[in-house]
Amino acid sequence: MPDLTPSFIFVLEVDSVEMGSFRKCSGIESETETIEYKEATKDGKMIIRKVPGAMKWSDITMERRIDDSKALWEWRKQVIEGDIDSARRHGSIVAKNSKMEEVARWNFENGWPSKWTGADFDAGSNEVATEKVVITHEGLIRA
Repeated sequence: MPDLTPSFIFVLEVDSVEMGSFRKCSGIESETETIEYKEATKDGKMIIRKVPGAMKWSDITMERRIDDSKALWEWRKQVIEGDIDSARRHGSIVAKNSKMEEVARWNFENGWPSKWTGADFDAGSNEVATEKVVITHEGLIRA
């Protein structure tokens, strides 16, 4: 019987190493640009044809509770220090159910953290401190 629990966990794997689990993940998208051009039919009518153009992928944004792991920050630090060649890595976003069983996987190519956001601290708030990472990449497939 399938697990119907709506709570999923998203795991980020980079070069086959688990970098952390996340509660929010967005930007798992691919899009083909559309190119339009006018064409005359045999009877002289003008029509607009649409053909596929370049592929493009959205940046992946992941958010998680802050813990003692510095893996995301160390990866981001490579970009900050200008070592973009080492920072570009292949990875996966893995959706797991409440039993920690893999439900779906998306693989990305040449990903690197283009943005990292630390927590907003407010001692009077009951909010959980979170960190966010934005991964820019050059391709995404559903495995």
